[in-house]
Amino acid sequence: MSEPAARHAIEVTNLTKTFGGGRTLFGGRRHEVKAVRDVTLALHHGETLAVVGESGSGKSTLARMVVGLEKPTSGTMQIDGQDAAILHKEGPRAFGQAIQYVFQDPVASLNPRKRIKQILETPLRLLVGMDSDRRQTRMKELLDAVSMPTDTLERYPHEFSGGQAQRIAIARALAAEPRILVLDEPVSALDVSVQAQVLILLEDLKDEFDLSYLFISHDLAVVESISDRVAVMYYGEVVEEEDADKLFASPQHDYTKKLIGSAPRIEA
Repeated sequence: MSEPAARHAIEVTNLTKTFGGGRTLFGGRRHEVKAVRDVTLALHHGETLAVVGESGSGKSTLARMVVGLEKPTSGTMQIDGQDAAILHKEGPRAFGQAIQYVFQDPVASLNPRKRIKQILETPLRLLVGMDSDRRQTRMKELLDAVSMPTDTLERYPHEFSGGQAQRIAIARALAAEPRILVLDEPVSALDVSVQAQVLILLEDLKDEFDLSYLFISHDLAVVESISDRVAVMYYGEVVEEEDADKLFASPQHDYTKKLIGSAPRIEA
């Protein structure tokens, strides 16, 4: 009998991250900052959950904890029904095939000394375990999925525009065959016209690869166009969580009202 599917793609419970604190070398106390405060949140399978807030709200720290780049001070996380700490102990392959991270700055996230071929081939070899022949085919399939030509493989990251580099970064994330992508401000470094193209691409890839997205952003217009649900963070706390349509039509928290009221809206 097969095991039931996990209810949530990501589930965090009472997650907290504190920076600083403790004693200095001379006996004084370091200032303590709670970047994330007791956050409980779930990403459902097949949806896009946007986490929004101003700079310093804790949304990127939350994302970095989810993908293992920051260690929580307290609280628990489950990735696809498995304890994240246990998944980490199983090694990079198990964790990398469950969840991948797409960074804000696409060019900086790609190793400038390596050709795109090397960048895409690494996760295929280390995380998926593909042989050489299959890797060559799969790299071309990944580039095709993000609408980049095959000759991309022989070039270096600095030879591409921001939008092209972000497509390559997304292809690299998909190479590990993850079920979940954490997208941390993935279009904020791009021109508005390019943003729209990348957002459409993300929607298409979500359907094609059966993905779930945790989408971090400060841009309410972007969030409104792509999200199924929205969680609003303010000083490290989630102060409101709702279906996107309901939240934008009738925000309840004063902070959410101010965010939406100050943001440009996309007209139908």
